[in-house]
Amino acid sequence: MSEEKIVLEITLPKGDGIYEYNDTLIVKGEEFIQKVASALSSLTRIKILKFVREKPVNIAEIANIISQSKANASTQIRILENVKLLKPWYEPGIKGIRKKAESNIKKVLLILE
Repeated sequence: MSEEKIVLEITLPKGDGIYEYNDTLIVKGEEFIQKVASALSSLTRIKILKFVREKPVNIAEIANIISQSKANASTQIRILENVKLLKPWYEPGIKGIRKKAESNIKKVLLILE
């Protein structure tokens, strides 16, 4: 088995919350840890996170990847957005605007103080 060494040089935030530092999501405080852990408790959402790391995708593409409706894919994306694991953005589509999502998060650091 190969090993990967992770070295983090991060100045920890003073207050509780969810913070982004480069490709790391820093989570501090019981309430915020619970929210992020809950978002990561779904294999579907983890699959979405892996997929959007490759390229920005729209709701229809995510729905196709997870074999669910666009409405359910949108719900899953919203859960990930609420804890800063995904970044939404919009672009012009054929009919109106199209929502896309992307993520650069590779690591989640939970601070248990």
